[in-house]
Formats: sequence, structure tokens, C-alpha cells
Amino acid sequence: MGAGKSTIGRLLARELNLEFLDSDQEVEARTGATVALIFDVEGERGFRRRESAVIAELTAREGILLSTGGGAVLDSENRRHLAARGTVVYLHASVAQQLERTRFDRSRPLLRGDNPEEVLATLIEQREPLYREVADLVVETDGRKARAVATEIAEKLKAAGQPGQSSV
Repeated sequence: MGAGKSTIGRLLARELNLEFLDSDQEVEARTGATVALIFDVEGERGFRRRESAVIAELTAREGILLSTGGGAVLDSENRRHLAARGTVVYLHASVAQQLERTRFDRSRPLLRGDNPEEVLATLIEQREPLYREVADLVVETDGRKARAVATEIAEKLKAAGQPGQSSV
């Protein structure tokens, strides 16, 4: 959350001539409801079920760059699909950077409480090992411009001969 997945993903997809897709936006388009509303009505479990179905479908496609929500890695099937069907890039951002980037965003259900910094720290503690488990490439985003990060990733993917399908 707040690592720059959507912004960097769009730039990277353009640079690699791939279609950009965002799993959260796909869930919203298919349900006609925002992620926040789905969380309110169905809870996190309901949202994760929908997210997993979208990820299973989208990762089977060719020629895409998929940006997933930060919690997508919690599901072992999501991790399996992402790792087996594409190149996974983990955009690492510190809690301080995430807090800075999300401080005015009221659309993030997990950050609606009194202490978003504590929530972010807990999420990173839980998810970091899973991100690293599935990642083919880890890129630091703190204090960096999205364009510079996208260019770095594109260069590394091209050098490795892997620009065909990616997930961030």
C-alpha cells in the first residue's frame, strides 16, 4: 500500500508495450462497487475471495502487467499463480513512505482506524516474507520518482529476457 504499484505499473506497462491491469480495479468493475464498499458489506474475506478469482483469471492472460493489492500475497493460490505465470516485482516502500503517500487517501479500508502507522507496520511485518518469497525482483521506491523506478525495472527485465508478462 502506497508503494506506487499503480503509477509505476502504468509507466512500466507503457515502456514494455504491455496492457496494464489492476486487480482492485477489475474487482470494482465486475461488482459495480468500490473495494471499500465490498470490505464494508462482505468483509475482508469476501473481498479476498473476489480478488483471488480475478488474479487466477488475469494471470492466465499473456501480454499484461498486473498490479495487485498489497494483501493479494496472503493467499497461497495467488502466490502460486503470480510466481508461475509471470515475473513478479516487489516494490518495497518503508512504513514512513507508505504513510506519506496514503495520508489523505480515505479509500483504503485497512487504514481507516486511529493509527494507520501501526496498521502499516503490522501489515509489512506479516506480508514482507510473502512478498520476498514470490518476488523475482525487489526494487526500493522510497524517495524515488515513479518514472525512474519504472525505467530501472524495464532495464532489469529486458536484461533478464523477461519483459513478456509482469506483476507488481
